[in-house]
Amino acid sequence: MKISVSSKHGQLSDSIHQTIEQKVTKLPKYFDRTTAINVIVDLENTDNPKVELVVSAEETDDFFASNTGSNVLTALDGCVSKLERQLRKHKEKLTNHRSRPARDETGDINP
Repeated sequence: MKISVSSKHGQLSDSIHQTIEQKVTKLPKYFDRTTAINVIVDLENTDNPKVELVVSAEETDDFFASNTGSNVLTALDGCVSKLERQLRKHKEKLTNHRSRPARDETGDINP
């Protein structure tokens, strides 16, 4: 899995960069087909930095979340929680879809 962290309008310290990578590496446990995670930190407004997360996965569209906060880490936590919900919901859709019983053309359940 590829993780890329980039920033606009400023630089991130090494400690924040490492913390971001540690937090986003936990996302694939919610959906194991994750192929890439892109983190974009916009530091244009220093009082409310904006964090955007894009998660790419196999055989599905990309998942996206953005959040602003009082600092980069609080914004990141909000993004990670939003993406956790999206990934969990998508995985549930896939697994529940396959577990439904088969029906014939009249709508009756086949044994």
